[in-house]
Amino acid sequence: MVAADVNAAASSPPRRSSGSELGNGAVTLTKALSIVEFVAEREGASAREIAVGVGIPLSTAYRLAHILVGADYLVHLREERRFALGIKLRILSQSVDRQFGLSPEVRTEVGMLHRQVGAAAYFAQYRGSEVVVAHVEDSPECPRVVPLDVGLHEATHATAFGKVLLAGMLPEQRDQYLNDHPMRSLTPATMTRRTDLENDLATVNRTGVAWEYEEFMPDLICVAAGVRGGNGMIVGSVALSGSAARMRRSAPACEEAVRRSAARVSRCLRAYSQPRI
Repeated sequence: MVAADVNAAASSPPRRSSGSELGNGAVTLTKALSIVEFVAEREGASAREIAVGVGIPLSTAYRLAHILVGADYLVHLREERRFALGIKLRILSQSVDRQFGLSPEVRTEVGMLHRQVGAAAYFAQYRGSEVVVAHVEDSPECPRVVPLDVGLHEATHATAFGKVLLAGMLPEQRDQYLNDHPMRSLTPATMTRRTDLENDLATVNRTGVAWEYEEFMPDLICVAAGVRGGNGMIVGSVALSGSAARMRRSAPACEEAVRRSAARVSRCLRAYSQPRI
């Protein structure tokens, strides 16, 4: 009888997950990812802070946080009664870095730009059909703003590094990109009309730099310059961000710094792409 039951079970088709089970799993996964994001933004948080910040019951916050601890995505600092990011995220970050294919020289150049100007510095590039932030250099004294982090690929029309890459596209490529990525309004200063953006991109092509004045976030200004590959085409951009007052005060120095940095990164990329004998 047991053997017959086993054979029947083996021959029967696998049970499909119901829609409700899949839905519950997706909700749980979303909550877990929200916890990781919240802990990252706060640089550590207690279970109570997670519950309030993510909008979930305290018991759920405890349960999911400890599951994430078991998987090494979080670590529990018992003495401090809070959770922090785990080693698994560092491993994933390193994997993302490798997939972006950035050479150590490019990272070094972006770091030099950050230290030279005393502002958060960025390198953005194409990843498939997206414009993505591939590397960030900052410090406690000169931090990045939270959304401007590795992997950001939204609001290209409202960022300086995004405008550089949009300006470097062929018209038909830009048409397709903007059709797929609507120009959403993020602040009162965000450009949402195509004609306004095209005029701005014409200036970027003429001057070689892009400015973004509180278009992505209030009280944030960014400046960027294009990075060119071996064929002379724009393949990336180097950028700086800072408070509106600070960036307006040091605009000429910031613009010159990103120009020089972009030129050095361009040389690094061309050298890195050369075949090694």
